[in-house]
Amino acid sequence: MILIVRWFLLAAALLFVAYVYPGVTVTSFGSALLAAFVIGVFNTLLRPLLVLLTLPVTLLTLGLFLFVINAAMFYWAAQLLDGFGVRSFGAALLGSLIYSVLSLVIDAALQRLGGRSKG
Repeated sequence: MILIVRWFLLAAALLFVAYVYPGVTVTSFGSALLAAFVIGVFNTLLRPLLVLLTLPVTLLTLGLFLFVINAAMFYWAAQLLDGFGVRSFGAALLGSLIYSVLSLVIDAALQRLGGRSKG
């Protein structure tokens, strides 16, 4: 149940990113749900491989290259889907940064709510 709630909240976060930042567009909540799912799949399957392959660059940049990897996941999801768009790679970088911060807030809130219901 928590996974479904998290998915819906991440889709809402994606809509919020599109609302506050004009470089990202989302046409509907359904498109946001699909985009949140695709971004999640990319982050689960592709991101670890990219982090491993770019480890020397990541170490050389003191971890800042991870922002580029996050932006790539965001940009590729936008290229794959019709209802989710990103104006440029720079827009994907800023959009993915906002989305990541919102994701951290959502995860922290859900963890707190989950911890209270068990106690």
